[in-house]
Amino acid sequence: MNERKRQVLLTAQRIFIEKGFASTSVQDILDESGISKGTFYNYFTSKNECLMAILDHGWDEAEVRRRELLIGQDRTDKNVLAKQIIVRMQVNHEKNLLPIFESIFHSNDPELRAFVKKMLLVEFTWLADRFVDIYGKEAEPYAADCAVLLIGMLHQMLRLRSRHAEKEIDVEALVQYVIRRIDSIVPDMIQSKDALLENGIFFELGAPKKEQSISKEELLEKLSGFLALLDDDGQPVNKQYVQFLLDELRSENPRIFVLESVVQSFRKAFVGTSHAPEAHELANDVWHQMDAIRKEETSK
Repeated sequence: MNERKRQVLLTAQRIFIEKGFASTSVQDILDESGISKGTFYNYFTSKNECLMAILDHGWDEAEVRRRELLIGQDRTDKNVLAKQIIVRMQVNHEKNLLPIFESIFHSNDPELRAFVKKMLLVEFTWLADRFVDIYGKEAEPYAADCAVLLIGMLHQMLRLRSRHAEKEIDVEALVQYVIRRIDSIVPDMIQSKDALLENGIFFELGAPKKEQSISKEELLEKLSGFLALLDDDGQPVNKQYVQFLLDELRSENPRIFVLESVVQSFRKAFVGTSHAPEAHELANDVWHQMDAIRKEETSK
């Protein structure tokens, strides 16, 4: 994402929050952003797509942070899962996305509501997969139920506490509490073989399949282009991160544990700089490439 497009998204997000999505026109965004209508429609096909791009950006940010939390950690550690769940909430708060979700809820726009539904189904799918990581393959038939139960409990607790609590909610304590409740029922579900939802239910309801990562060649081309962009920045350490990623990915057997460590440092090195959006996008691409490498290694 180029810097100009990112600024348009930030401007649109601010106006959506201030005026409400339904009351905001494309012309409002043009006036505040100082761009032409042609430029806007070169970036987005509609106001809806602009809003969805805002949510997508926050979604990608949370995904990368969740992956980074697993670096060097035991995937069965429930404390890591708690931190990963909290990350989604933190990103929504940091990027002020909750008013956006609220505006979609009140808009009754079928396209936007379908988009948010897919986001929720993706979250269910991710959580179900993580439950299998934690409880093992024997818990797989019950993972969908547990995902819905956890998110349902969490949302209802948050809603109730936000309306009646005199002090700020301790989100970490709440997430840990809900995980303990799930932890107490999983053994009974396995023993009694009691499942309501079937495996694959989220995909049947419309959850998109895992996105296809760009090819290794395309990723190398993007990283090379980014490195060339940094030539005049005078930040040799940042350029070294990019060069290391290029060298490792070009090797015959890229080392996952090394890539994990470097890509995290790479992303963080550009936080707060004008190159942050591109660095974040590239970090996400590298993570997806690592998924492809793992899959290939497993199939051998």
